[in-house]
Amino acid sequence: MTQTPSQTPSQTQSQDKPNPTLPVRRALISVSDKTGVVELARALASLGVAILSTGGTAKLLAESGIAVTEVSAHTGFPEMLDGRVKTLHPTIHGGLLARRDLDAHMAAIAEHGIPPIDLLVVNLYPFEATVAKPGCTLEDAIENIDIGGPAMVRSGAKNWRGVGVLTDASQYEAALAEVRESGGLSDATRFALAVAAFNAISNYDGAISDWLSSLQPDGSRAAFPAQSNGRFVKLQDLRYGENPHQSAAFYRDLGPAPGSLVTAKQLQGKELSYNNIADADAAWECVKSFDAPACVIVKHANPCGVAVGNDSADAYARAFRTDPTSAFGGIIAFNRPVDGEAARAVSKQFVEVLLAPSYTDEARQVLSAKANARVLEIPLDQVRADGPTDWARGRNAHDVKRVGSGLLVQTADNREVRADELKVVTKKAPTAAQLADLLFAWRVAKYVKSNAIVFCANGATMGVGAGQMSRIDSARIASIKAENAGLSLAGSVVASDAFFPFRDGLDVVVDAGAVAVIQPGGSVRDDEVIAAADERGIAMVFTGVRHFRH
Repeated sequence: MTQTPSQTPSQTQSQDKPNPTLPVRRALISVSDKTGVVELARALASLGVAILSTGGTAKLLAESGIAVTEVSAHTGFPEMLDGRVKTLHPTIHGGLLARRDLDAHMAAIAEHGIPPIDLLVVNLYPFEATVAKPGCTLEDAIENIDIGGPAMVRSGAKNWRGVGVLTDASQYEAALAEVRESGGLSDATRFALAVAAFNAISNYDGAISDWLSSLQPDGSRAAFPAQSNGRFVKLQDLRYGENPHQSAAFYRDLGPAPGSLVTAKQLQGKELSYNNIADADAAWECVKSFDAPACVIVKHANPCGVAVGNDSADAYARAFRTDPTSAFGGIIAFNRPVDGEAARAVSKQFVEVLLAPSYTDEARQVLSAKANARVLEIPLDQVRADGPTDWARGRNAHDVKRVGSGLLVQTADNREVRADELKVVTKKAPTAAQLADLLFAWRVAKYVKSNAIVFCANGATMGVGAGQMSRIDSARIASIKAENAGLSLAGSVVASDAFFPFRDGLDVVVDAGAVAVIQPGGSVRDDEVIAAADERGIAMVFTGVRHFRH
């Protein structure tokens, strides 16, 4: 339960009235991450700012030739309990919390010999870095829960009218430039820093809650904590949501996200929409899963064309032919640089969003003629020791979906199936070429909405059936798509994201020309479906893994 402090009308009015730039005369610096702190302190000292500091920070500053007063000397009370108590003192918090616009506050701290602290520079014990280390113990985690730091940050940020609070090294340069220019920090700067400070404390507490809530009595950690604290920062407001009458914004997780959509740099084009981002994510996650040069074309969250090729241009041409009609106005993703040839091919069509690790100068010039096309660059430069690009980097650890007033959370579907895991269940085994296509089709099917049926041949999709209530309808639609595109399914292979519940779906894909099928298996009628495959003379393999995507 929180209590609301009483306020007189004059106090309330004064608090709401903006202050001019206030001078910075005294700074308290206490940081775990000491990046840039020596340079900041030296610059502040050169401007006549008195420096207070604690423990290791004070030692570092003193060794760097900067005049510094230790907090213990300032408070007249020594650090104790192995440093657990050092800044939890009225001299510190009085100097931070005293309102400069209230005579009573200023008189109170003057009476007790407490000088105001105008600038607070604090970053917190590295809790997240500590618990991320293999073998981190509960004792290690507890000792890296900061107490004094968050308390000071809250005090300073609460009193933002009089105190500037720096909680990250990235803020030092701009704050220092303002102090140099005007002698202090403006009202607007102090407020922005206070918001950032409270956000930092919220994220810090959320990380602690998430980790501790996952601990089990035996010392192990549960996959899902007892309390989940979503920690996201807004990247941008969007024009609207899925439909014009809906508002929307785009947020990113605070954790590292190499090679993911939130790291994209937009090189040209209109502002991204809600649907653009959702579809671009589907395309990007799919194209990252291939080691060979690949192209994925997505429409309404479903791949409508996927292929590998000799290079980006070849992969695009093979992917596009799967479903040229659906590709119109689609999202196109590459896992290799886009050169001039690929850019010219893409420019012949209407494309909403183009994604790639990089673009040549020629490609940029070609694409500039498509002024409205949104061109995104997402570096994928992580390389494993054995050579292939590590497409797994940047994958989400969890998938989240809102349901009413609740939240569904699951581990992400990052399961890959290897050739040696497949079980041949028919009399006929797939050839080496068919096996390669089966694994390709299986990889594509993972990104197609259920019920998913994917025809493939020679490393390219030939027909995709997605999102139907009946698997047999998906099979029929996939074959119709191929026919409409003028593609023959004779000799193709088929992936089904879940088992065939009856032989009728199998008969549809075989009638269309499929000669091999990959599916999870696990139906009570598996024997019936296997017998049907043997009767039709095709090969079928089971993965033992299902890829529902709702």
